[in-house]
Amino acid sequence: MAEAEAAWQRLDLWLWCARTAKTRTECARQVSAGRVRINSQRTDKPHFKLRPGDVLTFGMGSDVRVWRVLALASRRGPASEARGLYEDLSDPTPPADP
Repeated sequence: MAEAEAAWQRLDLWLWCARTAKTRTECARQVSAGRVRINSQRTDKPHFKLRPGDVLTFGMGSDVRVWRVLALASRRGPASEARGLYEDLSDPTPPADP
């Protein structure tokens, strides 16, 4: 990757590499539907230029996730590698009442 290209990555590609969905097309559909916020602003552009430090808010299943981007992805690797791309800022799930 060239120096200028290394400063950002397409949002849909990064979400796919971070393993939020099985296919990149699914990631692009989620973004196009307006289900992703970047730095508290809704976006519907899968080609949005994502940079380290950006904060993403999106739904994953029945939960709302808030992630800070720590790194750009060079490939879609295993889940352990994907977890290194972000810091989870989401509130921990409260324990169920007994």
